[in-house]
Amino acid sequence: MDELLWAGADAQARALRDGWVSAPELLELVLRRAGELAGTLNVFRTVYTESARAAAEAAQRRLEAGERLPLLGVPVAVKDDLDVAGDVTAQGGRPQFPVAEEDSAAVASLRAAGAVIVGHTRTPERCLWPFTESRSTHPTRNPWHPGRTPGGSSGGSAAAIAAGIVGAATGSDGGGSVRIPAAACGVFGLKTSRGVVASRPGGWQGLSTVGALGRKVVDAALLLDGLTGGEARYRSAADVVPEPTRIALALRTPLGAPPLAPAYRRGVLDAVAALRGLGHTVVAADVPLGARPTPQFVVRYLCGVAEDVAGLPHPEWLEPRTRRIAAIGRRVPGRVLRWARAAEDDLHERMAAFPFEVILQPGWTRTPPEVGLFRGAGLVRTWLGVSARIPYFPTWNVLGYPVAALPVGRDDVGVPIGVQLIGRPNSERTLLSLSGQFEGVRPWSQDRPAL
Repeated sequence: MDELLWAGADAQARALRDGWVSAPELLELVLRRAGELAGTLNVFRTVYTESARAAAEAAQRRLEAGERLPLLGVPVAVKDDLDVAGDVTAQGGRPQFPVAEEDSAAVASLRAAGAVIVGHTRTPERCLWPFTESRSTHPTRNPWHPGRTPGGSSGGSAAAIAAGIVGAATGSDGGGSVRIPAAACGVFGLKTSRGVVASRPGGWQGLSTVGALGRKVVDAALLLDGLTGGEARYRSAADVVPEPTRIALALRTPLGAPPLAPAYRRGVLDAVAALRGLGHTVVAADVPLGARPTPQFVVRYLCGVAEDVAGLPHPEWLEPRTRRIAAIGRRVPGRVLRWARAAEDDLHERMAAFPFEVILQPGWTRTPPEVGLFRGAGLVRTWLGVSARIPYFPTWNVLGYPVAALPVGRDDVGVPIGVQLIGRPNSERTLLSLSGQFEGVRPWSQDRPAL
C-alpha cells in the first residue's frame, strides 16, 4: 500500500478505478505521510483532514457506482495562491483576507474532475522568491537535502511530491516558480502557456500562469486535464511518441552565457545525448532575442508586485524587502509599463523566424542555496544572491510560452538537477510527448530521498 504514495497520481487513479485501493484508504496513507514529515519539511500550511476525508468517502461512493472522472478520489495538493473554499489564502505571509467563500476557478475544476484536495502548500511571501521561506513561519526544506531550499515559489508543492506525500500538485509560474522547484526537487513540472488554465486576470502583468507538478510526466499531464476540464487531451499526449524534432541548445540568456557548475553542465549534455539518441536533432543556437526580455520582465514584475501589494488591506505586515519591491514598482511610469507590454510583440516576431520547434536550456546554474541564507536580508542582497542561479527562467514568462522542467540527475551534494524544454505557444501536448519519451529512457521516479 505504501508504494502507492510513490507511484504518482496517474497510477493512483488507475488503482482507484480498478478497486486495488479505496479513496479513503489512499487518503489515510497521504495524511499519515504528511503528518510524519510535517516537522521535518514543513510543506503544508494547512492540511484539510476532515474535509478531505469527507471528499474521499464521497469519491469512493461514486467509484463504486461506476462513475469515472480523471482524478476521482486522487489526493492532490494546492499551492497557497489559489483560493480553497473554507480556508484563507496566505501566499506565504500573514493572511490578509478572510476565509474564501468559494474555490478559485482552477480548484473548482480539480474538484469537478474528482480530486480530493489535501491542503495548501507553502510559498515564500507573495510568491516572490526562488526559496520557500518567510518570517511568518518555519522554512520549507528540500527532501533530498533538508539543509537546502526546495526552490520557490511552488516549493511546498514540489517538496510534497518529492517526499512521497502526493503524486501531483498545482504550482504557478511568474518567473520560474514551477520550474525552479521542480528542478530542485527532482520532479516534473509544466509551466503552461498564458491562458491555458483559468487564473486571476493580470497575473503580474501577464507573467504568471497556473501550472502542474507531478512525480512523473503522466501525473502532471493528468492534473492539467483536471485543471482545464479537458477529456484526457494532455494525459494521452504523454503516451504519444513524438515526431523527430529540431531542438535548439541555447546556453545564452538575455544577459549572456552564465557559468554553469560542472554537474549542471553535465546534466545538460546528458539531456542532449538522450534526445539525440531518441532521433531528435539538437543543434547549438542562440535564441534571437538579445537582451530585450530582461528589461521587459523587470518592469512587468515590479509593476505586478506593486499592484498586488496595493490591493492588500495590511501592507505593513509584509517583509521589508517585499514592501521595497512594491515601492520601486509604484515609481515606474505608466508609459514604461505600456512599452514593456507592447514590446512583447517584437519578441514573438523574432521567435517566429527561429527554425526550431523546441529549445533546450539549463535550469539552475548551481546548487540551490542553503535554508536561511537570505533570512532577514534586504532586497538588493536577496535579489543579487538568487538571480545568478536562475537566469534561464524569466524570458519564457515574458513571452508566455509553455516550458517543461525535466530531472536529469543530482549534483555533488545530492540535490537534483533539471533542464528545461521550451515550446511554442500552446504546444503543451508536444512538450508532454517529448518529455514522456525522454522519461522512458532516462527515468527518475524510482529514486527516493532518504528521509
